[in-house]
Amino acid sequence: MSQDNRRLHWAKTSRLTYWVLALWLLFGYVFPFFAKDLDGGSFLGFPLGYYMIVQGSLIVFVLLIVGHNFLQDRIDEECGLSDE
Repeated sequence: MSQDNRRLHWAKTSRLTYWVLALWLLFGYVFPFFAKDLDGGSFLGFPLGYYMIVQGSLIVFVLLIVGHNFLQDRIDEECGLSDE
């Protein structure tokens, strides 16, 4: 693997990691901070803000894991690090 290819791989990998961490921070800390504003309504007997943060955060975190793995595999293939 050439030095330029290594730099390209690291640049793309770090950029992807920063985006995933930013989304994790947004859905893990920022959105739950404002969840009380939604608590006026309810869903299945739970306050709406609580329900949306608990269920929505789990869905987003799973999608972040799947998306990160998919995009990292594409970066690896593009830079010649794929096993196949």
